[in-house]
Amino acid sequence: MLQRFGGGMGTLGLAALLAPNATGAPTGAHFQPKAKRIIHLFMNGGAFGPDFLDPKPAINKFAGQRPKEVDLRTERPTSGLLNVPFKFAKHGQSGLEVSELMPNIARHADDLCVLRAVHGDNPNHGPALFMMNSGVLTPNRPSLGAWLTYGLGTENADLPAFVVLCPGRPVRFAELWSASFLPSEFQGTYINHSNLDPRKMVPNLHNPNTTSAEQRKQLDLLGELNRDHASARGSDPALEARIQTMETAFRMQTEASDAFDLNREPVKVREMYGRSHFGNACLLARRLAERGVRVTQIYYGDGQPWDTHGNHNAATRKLAADMDRAAGALLTDLKNRGLLDDTLVMWGGEFGRTPTTEGGDGRDHNHHGFTMWLAGGGAKGGTAHGATDDFGFKAVHDKVHVHDLHATVLHLMGFDHEKLTYRHAGRDYRLTDVYGKVVKAIVRG
Repeated sequence: MLQRFGGGMGTLGLAALLAPNATGAPTGAHFQPKAKRIIHLFMNGGAFGPDFLDPKPAINKFAGQRPKEVDLRTERPTSGLLNVPFKFAKHGQSGLEVSELMPNIARHADDLCVLRAVHGDNPNHGPALFMMNSGVLTPNRPSLGAWLTYGLGTENADLPAFVVLCPGRPVRFAELWSASFLPSEFQGTYINHSNLDPRKMVPNLHNPNTTSAEQRKQLDLLGELNRDHASARGSDPALEARIQTMETAFRMQTEASDAFDLNREPVKVREMYGRSHFGNACLLARRLAERGVRVTQIYYGDGQPWDTHGNHNAATRKLAADMDRAAGALLTDLKNRGLLDDTLVMWGGEFGRTPTTEGGDGRDHNHHGFTMWLAGGGAKGGTAHGATDDFGFKAVHDKVHVHDLHATVLHLMGFDHEKLTYRHAGRDYRLTDVYGKVVKAIVRG
């Protein structure tokens, strides 16, 4: 976790310890993947599907009332239905229904694979965050990103294979991108992009006391000493990983300076994404994708910005304007550069929100049924899969559990989720535990 590697080491020291082993032995894909990389847009706090991609006119028809269908247990007390003031229209050749909150994303309606009936196991942020990231409710399993990098390795030994972008210093979130019992080189490398100076995003990126040539000599000497040590005592995977990650850290001094420098982008591109934290993160994700980073996870903000227990409609309109601009720009940019076909983009939170109201103008947590979407990377575009009830509360048709989502993501990345395993504590573990099935209906043929 970040706390363990804190102090004077800084983020580059963390990257050196955690960057994938360039000469290691990833398991390799089980079959030809449809996606080479994934960008996960995480709406931490949980967005409400009927605001965006799951239109439910019955909510407004019965606003203020509490039909028996919405008499479900919630984390906090809720009362009658809260109206949805956002209009829907059909978009693209597919006629996919998209809310007015997402005019930019709506231009990609035929690329979107909307999952309207995702469901989880817990309505509390902590357990639900762990479930969405690592497939269990507790902080003791490897994350999706760690499993993917364990399986696929890296396309660029000069950068970490798994990067996490989140403004602030969310140490309490570190377990969400943990490698747990997998080798530590597969853990996500956390980047705080609050300050866009690459030297601030990646501290210790440049050594003020030595030149690159001197550092090269130091690393060569350390490598020689370590190899002598290994030859005298036998192979030590941990030592080999340390040697290679030192090399990665050295190469990052050049590569990261370029990859994380948004000033290298044209002004029109910067403006297309917007200059908010989320806009900057989406642009960084595109830059990382084209440089071979396997997994980029973007948290919308520090904490739970989408956790709208009060003032839901006004807060959602503001959040959506920023999110739509940046996510729409990301899809456009990836598509224009020929990257969307083999880049899987995934959007959603740890759960959704209730159609019933908390406190008169808020919505509570809802794990019974919520909306996510995929784009690119082999997902079937122009598709709305599954359904919630008439009020968008509970998944009722073609339901997709979080385990099924993980199994499908692994499938798109070239893995049989039942065979991507790691032996630990006397048993074989996998991301989906003993559950999960691939949602074949949303996989492009």
